[in-house]
Amino acid sequence: MDMTGAQWRKSSKSGGNGGNCVEVADNLAGVVLVRDTKNRDGGTLAFEPAAWRSFVGFAKTQH
Repeated sequence: MDMTGAQWRKSSKSGGNGGNCVEVADNLAGVVLVRDTKNRDGGTLAFEPAAWRSFVGFAKTQH
């Protein structure tokens, strides 16, 4: 997968203490990329935008 041009941003729920964080790149057409902030070369998950929106919507309802 060509990730050229991916603009990564840290999750808004990530703390500043170096804990468990993810980064998301949602600026590419047709795909949302997710990776571990502590292991950026460890792999990247790819989601269809609709699936990512569904996941985020569900996650927001969980406490």
